[in-house]
Amino acid sequence: TLDGVVGLDHDGLGGPRLRRRPIAERPAAELPPSVPTLGELYERVGTDRPLSVDGKDPAAFGPLLDVARAHGAAGQLLVCHEDLEVLADWRDRAPEVTLVHSTFVGHLPAGCERHAADLRSSRVDAVNYHHREWNPGRLALYRRFGRRVLAWDAQHARVLAQLLAWEVDGVYSDHVDRMVDAASGRRGAD
Repeated sequence: TLDGVVGLDHDGLGGPRLRRRPIAERPAAELPPSVPTLGELYERVGTDRPLSVDGKDPAAFGPLLDVARAHGAAGQLLVCHEDLEVLADWRDRAPEVTLVHSTFVGHLPAGCERHAADLRSSRVDAVNYHHREWNPGRLALYRRFGRRVLAWDAQHARVLAQLLAWEVDGVYSDHVDRMVDAASGRRGAD
């Protein structure tokens, strides 16, 4: 927010009623109840499980890190960003945080092997591709470089089951129930 509070909202606009001004341009007092702060989330659910945040606004990284550290949760924090250089700059500021490069294979002009090597040399912990871009060979490549592998947009039970069979390190989905069913080996409907 304008006054330095970390609000959690995927599109950064605070929902349909507030779309005219980004969260970064409004004080925390103007956030709707549907946009919790990071501190409120930690107070409500605790800090004993990993939390992944899409760090879309690089200026929010410092306040995000401050809140996570104040709650003793920085070691459980995954921060995703689309720019590898931004992530590399964050590495020294936050050695305890898991940094995740969210990208597409098509955005890698030098290919996946060069990318895996760049992640390792930049000390960026993980790569996050759309689920369709993963296959066993690509998973093995990133693991050979010691990087974690994450898959986003895993919305269907069959996709979740395949990713878990490949032993990806994490998935992102809008359907918590489907993720729980897949993780426990239950077959659910797509």
